[in-house]
Amino acid sequence: MKLSEHKELKIEILALPPKEKDKLLLRLVAKDKVLTEHLHFILLEDESHLRDRIATIKESILQNMQSLKELKKLNAKDVLVNLRKLAKQVNHNLRVTKASFEDVELRIFLFNNTITQFKSGIFSSNRNYEQLFASYFVKSTLITLRKFDKLHEDLQFDLQEGMNNLLTKIYNGNMAKIAHELGLPEQI
Repeated sequence: MKLSEHKELKIEILALPPKEKDKLLLRLVAKDKVLTEHLHFILLEDESHLRDRIATIKESILQNMQSLKELKKLNAKDVLVNLRKLAKQVNHNLRVTKASFEDVELRIFLFNNTITQFKSGIFSSNRNYEQLFASYFVKSTLITLRKFDKLHEDLQFDLQEGMNNLLTKIYNGNMAKIAHELGLPEQI
């Protein structure tokens, strides 16, 4: 049931006494973890907390990719699984903070630090995962580029070098064909 479809309900909710509204609000907020975290961020945190959140996620990305590099048989499947897990952290941060500049910054950082070269034999069963990885990586970069384009030009300037490094990484690697097919530019 959507509140917008029931105008009478909305009117009645607004007519409730403040104490009752407060109780209902607290009950609703308690049921949604992301909303609770978002309200905590808005009401109790400041700019330094946002920087700490970003630094923590960046450190997590670096540690995760370093642990992957230490594997003897690094393959696309392992990297794809970890990339999706780290992207989930970045998405969660956006839902909590609603910070679009930091979201694009984190995505560029994530993709620039992701391993994209794998050792595979001719008859390797990982070929499908390599294509799946390449497709995911390029499509995610396209989404990041669209978010980048929506930022103010001064903010774009701050992220332009990282974005161009990411595009160069894609076109110098084995993902150039997919990137070209999907219309990803070579530089900004």
